[in-house]
Amino acid sequence: MATEVKDTVGFDETLGRLDIRVGRVVDVQPAVGAPKASYRLTIDFGKFGRRVSIGRFTGHAATELLGRQVVGVLNFEPREIGGEASEVLVLGVQLPGAPSGEATFLTPAAEAKIGSKVF
Repeated sequence: MATEVKDTVGFDETLGRLDIRVGRVVDVQPAVGAPKASYRLTIDFGKFGRRVSIGRFTGHAATELLGRQVVGVLNFEPREIGGEASEVLVLGVQLPGAPSGEATFLTPAAEAKIGSKVF
């Protein structure tokens, strides 16, 4: 576990370069080819389109994810996971008590407009 804070960086060279937005999960399927248990999430980002994300959110039932708002990074290069392109990184944190890499998603505390920029 890290015990020190990382070096200070400027906004424009870090967070300012990322396009982080709110989307809504509109479909959840098992990610069949993924090396570890994962879901294939289809997420609606409004005027920014629908994007696919492969993620280890299986500590949640698929029905719990469907319709939920999530926070995703839209401008990372797609990453191949199990033979499929994961087009957006859904932000999350380690799910307590779960194996390493198993996550729970970040979500707004109140309903937000789909496609809203995170700042």
